[in-house]
Formats: sequence, C-alpha cells, structure tokens
Amino acid sequence: MISRRLFNSWATIGVLSGFGGQWAGAGPVRAASHFDEPRLTRDGLFTEPWFMDSFLELKDDIEEARGKGKNFALIWELDGCPYCRETHLINLAMPKVRDYVKKNFEILQLDVRGSRNVVDFNGNAMSERALAKSYKVRFTPTIQFFAEDPQATSGEAGKIVEVARMGGYFRPLHFLTMFEYVRDKGYVGGNYRSYLKAKLKALKRGKT
Repeated sequence: MISRRLFNSWATIGVLSGFGGQWAGAGPVRAASHFDEPRLTRDGLFTEPWFMDSFLELKDDIEEARGKGKNFALIWELDGCPYCRETHLINLAMPKVRDYVKKNFEILQLDVRGSRNVVDFNGNAMSERALAKSYKVRFTPTIQFFAEDPQATSGEAGKIVEVARMGGYFRPLHFLTMFEYVRDKGYVGGNYRSYLKAKLKALKRGKT
C-alpha cells in the first residue's frame, strides 16, 4: 500500500502531472474507439470487449496467454462497486494504459459473489464466490497476477503461483506501473513499491 506521505511527495515534485495532467485528478475518458469501450454485463459489471472469453478453466487460460506471449491475470469485480467503475471508465479508457495492458496481458474477469463454475490451476472446480474466498479476495476491484513460481525447484517446474496483487483501486500511473512491474518480472528479487519509486525517479530525471 502506498502511504499518503509518499503519494504527496510525488505530487509535489510534479511527477503526477508530468504527462499533460492525465495522471492526476483524471476524470472519465472516452475510449479511442467504440469497439474498445466498456460495456455492462447482465450481472451489472463493467467489462472490456478485449477481456478473455473463457470456459473458466484457469490452467487452459494461462496456457492460452503464454501461447500469445502474454501474462495472465484475474480481475475480481462486484455489481455496484464504484472503484470497479473507475477502473474501466478512467484507467482502462486511457489509451496509454489500455494499449499496454491489451498488448501484454490476458485478463479474465470474475464476480466476487458469482455462481459460475471455475476450475482452478489444480483442477478443483468451485464457484466464483468460493474461489474468491480461497484466494482471500477482500476488496473490489482486485487484480491477481499469475506466473510460474520463480522460486520453484526442478521438481516443481511449471507450478503456477500468484506473483503480484492489486487490491482496491489504484490511480492510473500506479495501475499501469503494476502491469509493467509484472511484465518486467520485477517480483523476482524486488517488490512493487521499490519498482514504482525507481520509475518515478526516472520520470523526474527525464522531465528536468
């Protein structure tokens, strides 16, 4: 979690406004194309047309992502969740953010209270609600990032683990940086907070 003091220090040095104001205080942004615009599902969730169309078998889904050279993530949402709405209408409506995520990730959307049947990475079938509970998903939106365990021994090769988690709403800059952190495998020997601080320092140097 990013502290208020650290966040305010970034704002003070002007990093958050270093992109023409698009990172700080952003309001709803209209998607560049009608085909990229989020839509409401019959369950009341905002969804992206480029999210995965899945049979909800996670092992198959991560293999599909790998086959495309992409990372795999689960996004947990809830009907009526205001921060889920902001994730779609603000963060993912920004071309810089949306284009990076679309290019590098396959995302499967699940309902934290849903009843659809999901098969987890170990072949266990359960409802979305039960899977959310097993993964200790307590906030919406929550995004879980999965990959092969970087600490696995040779006998555990191919073991899938959660390598990063975005719990709750992240502002656009922090949101994009989390995806970059996972794509760059920053979780191997480092953490998101350090990765973010390094990125902000680099942005500050580039601005001066």
